[in-house]
Amino acid sequence: MAEDFREKMIINARKNVPLQSNTHQAQRITMIHKFLTMLIMLLPLSTAAQEYSSSFNTLKLPTSTHTAALGGQNISLIDDTPSAGWTNPALYANVSDKSLALNFMTYAGGSAWMGAHFVKAFGERHTLATGVQLMNFGKMDETDEVGNVTGSFSAKDFVVGAGYSYLLTDRWSGGANLKFIFSNLAGYSSIAMAVDLGVNYLDEDNDLSLSASVQNVGTQLKAYDDRVHTHLPFTLSLGLSKGMAHLPVRFHLTLTDLTRWKSSYYVLTEEPEAGKDKKVSTSKILLNHVVAGIDINCTDFLYLSLGYNFRRAYELKASGSSHWAGISAGAGINVKRFQFGLSYAKYHQAGNSIMCTAGYRL
Repeated sequence: MAEDFREKMIINARKNVPLQSNTHQAQRITMIHKFLTMLIMLLPLSTAAQEYSSSFNTLKLPTSTHTAALGGQNISLIDDTPSAGWTNPALYANVSDKSLALNFMTYAGGSAWMGAHFVKAFGERHTLATGVQLMNFGKMDETDEVGNVTGSFSAKDFVVGAGYSYLLTDRWSGGANLKFIFSNLAGYSSIAMAVDLGVNYLDEDNDLSLSASVQNVGTQLKAYDDRVHTHLPFTLSLGLSKGMAHLPVRFHLTLTDLTRWKSSYYVLTEEPEAGKDKKVSTSKILLNHVVAGIDINCTDFLYLSLGYNFRRAYELKASGSSHWAGISAGAGINVKRFQFGLSYAKYHQAGNSIMCTAGYRL
């Protein structure tokens, strides 16, 4: 699956890169250190994000069927689709030149999400990407103070972004995204800007991918109400993907929201006993950061995926929706220049979500 397109489209280019002098190698190592330092320096920005709730949560939705099937959050997946770099822009370096992907997802209560992403490679090390997304929440009833329906209103989120990745060495890549988010809620509008930074280490010989990313570092440029400004859903994540040498299986582990550890940020799956504090146990707080997944590569062109998101499972169970809570699944096929994917997940108690992807290499 992923190995095939990399061998044909990316790996050859990497292996054909002429050996660099010691000076050039030292410069690239310095660039890696600077990039990692930049990620670390952004950690203090997350302090406020830990204390407050966030808006623009459309940014937290998966942008491809493969990611959705693996639990909805994955920053180390090596996949030949332009939307792979939306949460970790370093992964654009692994996408074939002139690739296009179209995505559509049903959401809760008749809402729908759709996106389009495109990647263009320049030379052997530079990759540019663009993307647009639309979240349509549909029509909702407008009521007065006592619950009488007085009309209806609509809500939409629109995201447009651009990304860049650079192949630092034959194993390291780094990248950045710049996104603008436009939101409209019952005639009130808001605008925000966000930046993502990511780095990826890929050891092809051992089928190992390691990643780190910070997502949605930004601010609200225009608030719905000038008196109230909200925060973006900042996320610090670490990811690992590892294939087995003698089995057509690849395991994925993603640690998310690594700046949020207060018990008050999480929900209880059941009410505490009388007289006891409403507190989430340490073990559940730890698991709330874990998203796990597995790929089964049935053939060179067909894969099956299964994922589990612990936090989503806890939140759905707390809301009374325990059926398939936290579980996601999907499948995909690659036929020459075409890609097709389908996934199932549940993000809200109001209903299941089905996502489909169609991709093409121009």
